[in-house]
Amino acid sequence: MKINQEFTVTKSVDAVWDFFQDIGAVAQCLPGAELTEDRGDGTYAGKVEAKLGPMTATFEGDATVTPDPTTKSGHISGKGADRRGGSRGQVAVDYRLEAEDGGTHVYVDADVTLSGSAAQFGRTGLIKEISNRLVEEFVLCLEGKLGARTVEEAEAVTAAEVQPAALVVSSLWAAIVNFFKKLFGKA
Repeated sequence: MKINQEFTVTKSVDAVWDFFQDIGAVAQCLPGAELTEDRGDGTYAGKVEAKLGPMTATFEGDATVTPDPTTKSGHISGKGADRRGGSRGQVAVDYRLEAEDGGTHVYVDADVTLSGSAAQFGRTGLIKEISNRLVEEFVLCLEGKLGARTVEEAEAVTAAEVQPAALVVSSLWAAIVNFFKKLFGKA
């Protein structure tokens, strides 16, 4: 499943780039993510708890981060398994930063593969809706950390939990609206 996201941050490219190199801070801004070990050479262990509709999966695994400072871009490849539910996930992410009117525009292209019980949610709009909410929370957290006046203040800023019930309701509402648009020929 391909996920493409773009967002703008009101800080300079250099400030955002420096933030992206602090993997611990990035993990704090991803709802449900926890960095458990820095294995060196750009390899990290961690876990991500994802609430997918009625189920919760905790993917434990590792990721490799390969930044390119000359192009202000990078690649992340990760994989993990939910031991309790038997699901597996893999992700390949490419990102790049570009200066834009005193801020930074961030482009993210991800390819997500799910197997096991979590895979059923990849066929619905739920994953796309979750990714939209995750990006919203990530940007709020990133802006908060970069706007903090002290190290302690920045450390206290973390991402809020993305509530699955709200996602299910908004996905259901979107499906109802799309149904009526198609019914009346406005799609």
